[in-house]
Amino acid sequence: MKKLLLIIFTVSIATVSSAQTDTAARMPMKHNHAKMMAEMHQDTSREPMMSSQFSRDLPMNRDGSGTSWVPDETPMYMYMVHGKKWMHMFHGSVFARYNSQDLFNKGSRGANKFDAPNWFMYMAQRKVGTNGLFAINTMLSFDPFTVGAGGYPLLYQTGESYKGRKLVDKQHPHDLFAELSLAYTQRIAKNTDVYLSVGMPGEPALGPPVFMHRLSAMNTPDAPLSHHYADATHITFGTATLGFRYKNVKLEGSVFTGREPDEHRYDFDKSKFDSYSVRLSVNPSKEWALQVSNGWLHSPEEAEPDENVNRFTASAIHTKMLGSNSYIATTLVYGQNRHHGQTQPAVLLENSLQLNKTAVYGRYEFVQKDAGELDLEAMFPTNPNFNINALTLGVNRILTTVKHTNFTAGLQGTLNFSPQALKPLYGTAPLGFEIYLRITPALMQMGGRKKMNHSMMDM
Repeated sequence: MKKLLLIIFTVSIATVSSAQTDTAARMPMKHNHAKMMAEMHQDTSREPMMSSQFSRDLPMNRDGSGTSWVPDETPMYMYMVHGKKWMHMFHGSVFARYNSQDLFNKGSRGANKFDAPNWFMYMAQRKVGTNGLFAINTMLSFDPFTVGAGGYPLLYQTGESYKGRKLVDKQHPHDLFAELSLAYTQRIAKNTDVYLSVGMPGEPALGPPVFMHRLSAMNTPDAPLSHHYADATHITFGTATLGFRYKNVKLEGSVFTGREPDEHRYDFDKSKFDSYSVRLSVNPSKEWALQVSNGWLHSPEEAEPDENVNRFTASAIHTKMLGSNSYIATTLVYGQNRHHGQTQPAVLLENSLQLNKTAVYGRYEFVQKDAGELDLEAMFPTNPNFNINALTLGVNRILTTVKHTNFTAGLQGTLNFSPQALKPLYGTAPLGFEIYLRITPALMQMGGRKKMNHSMMDM
């Protein structure tokens, strides 16, 4: 684990000098994303035109999910409206798809389904005095209606429960109310902020930005198999985070409810504030975002109420603009859960290459899960660990853009490599196949406030 952290930070620091190149000289002048980033990044003489929700001195592009950071180079897919005092932002995604897990019926664990995973965000912020900043975040998901309370098929996925049984080979739906949070930030000195964020639900300072808010993962409809090893706490009913930033380094601590959401997806679960986390984030350049974090989760799984989990994560995110509508985004995540005397690791590597209207993307995962996690204790009483590997490749293309909204068609396949002991159940290499239509806001062209206001008026 220590070697992995050393590799992540060494590679990142080695790229700082090349990442500081004058991007304005190599990009078109009109709607120039890199030029806008250069103007906003660490310009201490004035505030960025569009500031982060947690600092008046950082660009909005740095905001990930919750209070996490992504690279400043990250482009934004959203609608934006500027008022006299408030700035309003709208973001979201809908995948209308056909999903077949184990396309050729190599095992007995696959399933197929028509569904539509989705989420929608509204964000607002305003300045308070000369050094304050107030922000509101809301997120809704209609998964309970468009996916169903039992979730969608996904081989080797685990986490949460339904009707008293563990969800296995399914991804649970997200709650209708996925985020309702408030934050206040105070600039206390040059390049220095403190902030407090509270949510019901919200996201504690644990793990990388959640998968649906990572640029490298936005093209795939599926949650990672390592979701509950790294970023599953993004919907937590009761969380409070206190953070301190100095320049490009941030230290945060959270107290939150350890129990994951129950199967009743329309209500608010009870807040207990019985768990804790700490996270250190570093953005060494505008193209990199690094974090390490640890969480002490009290009784996260309803099906195993007596088990606590110690979760450690480390991640590196890299984004590089290749043109005004093209980029490459990569994320590497290591996560591990320590519970019932065992440490189970997971590694995720995902990448998305966007070339104007066409995207090519992929994800590789290694996850270690035991028989109990897969609800197979009756077959394997000694509760052995199983090493699971999965490789996803996909391609999509923007068909049309209407009123700053992209309609994108795509397909993807996932090859699951089964451990020897599970081949009788799953087959040797069951193939998951999906075809989908994705609807999202279009990429914002970073041409200034006037341009963005007009783009909203034209909708």
